Amino acid sequence: MIKARVTVTLKNGVLDPQGKAIEGALGALGFDGIGQVRQGKVFDLQIETADKAKAESDLKAMCEKLLANTVIENYTISLA
Repeated sequence: MIKARVTVTLKNGVLDPQGKAIEGALGALGFDGIGQVRQGKVFDLQIETADKAKAESDLKAMCEKLLANTVIENYTISLA
């Protein structure tokens, strides 16, 4: 079994209204000096295989087809 983490973030230049809202809320809560907040998604998965190359290939396909909107998002994959 292989454990994997997929992190999905907005590409640079893509507006992030949720990040802006979080930034404003942090300021309202008294956390000063916070800027350029960007939000993203993290997926933790377990894959029933011992073949790391196949796992990585499958994860890339999952990201391209479902987990990330590759027009506006980047993704990274880490295997454990």
